[in-house]
Amino acid sequence: AGPDAARDAGHGGRGGLARAIFGDTVRVQSAGSAPSRVHPLAVRAMAEVGIDISGQRSKSVDEIAPGSVDLVITLCAEEVCPAFLAEVPRLHWPIEDPARSEPGEDEASQLERFRRARDEIAARLRTLTAQGMASRR
Repeated sequence: AGPDAARDAGHGGRGGLARAIFGDTVRVQSAGSAPSRVHPLAVRAMAEVGIDISGQRSKSVDEIAPGSVDLVITLCAEEVCPAFLAEVPRLHWPIEDPARSEPGEDEASQLERFRRARDEIAARLRTLTAQGMASRR
């Protein structure tokens, strides 16, 4: 893996997308403030675009060594953003947590929310790459 590290804070399998887009050029570490599990619909939405995150696990931000990070990207919108004490550049992308559910919501609607989050994150990561931010030291 390359020397740079991007980190996305959250859950729902969002770090797998960054890993797939950056490949070996950026080391991606993903964690959240309240880790629980990788949501099965996240696994399904990512599989639709050829990314297998079924072997990943939800991690706490406390598991990431601050010195191993060059850039922090937070994805929290309505949920609490985890505190990360490293003095590094930060980007905040308030993307709705696709794992939240509405009363009476069917699985198709939930899956669509995961697809929207996946596609929005992918677009932002590609822009970040085009701007050269993902490869700087």
